[in-house]
Amino acid sequence: MTIQGGCACKAVRFESATSPVTVRVCWCRVCQYLGAGSGTVNAMFRTEGFTVQGKIASHRFVAHSGNVIHREFCPECGTSLFSRAEVRPHMVGVRVGALDDPQSTPPEMTIWTSSAPKWACFDPGIPQMAGQAPPPKA
Repeated sequence: MTIQGGCACKAVRFESATSPVTVRVCWCRVCQYLGAGSGTVNAMFRTEGFTVQGKIASHRFVAHSGNVIHREFCPECGTSLFSRAEVRPHMVGVRVGALDDPQSTPPEMTIWTSSAPKWACFDPGIPQMAGQAPPPKA
């Protein structure tokens, strides 16, 4: 299964030769900033078979866990695209909103519910965790 996507202005395009390892809704405080107040939906793909065309910009920061994270985005339109953790170089997190077909990757879990605002809506049909879930298996 090939999954494709890109930024809003089409300057960046990406493709994965495989399905995501996992898809999660995240309500950590950093994702709330990235999601303009809501959580983000992230599909974790293996970097093997994952290709990117076009220029991307990156912002480096240290997560609450101490892990160094690189948030990648289109420098032309600002679309948030990827997250890469230095401790997991074999994985790339992709914002599901950047997929050509976001319906193809429904979330399997909601994480960091303890950080969500009281008005946040959670899908009762998927598991919820108050904090971080274990890393996806490679």
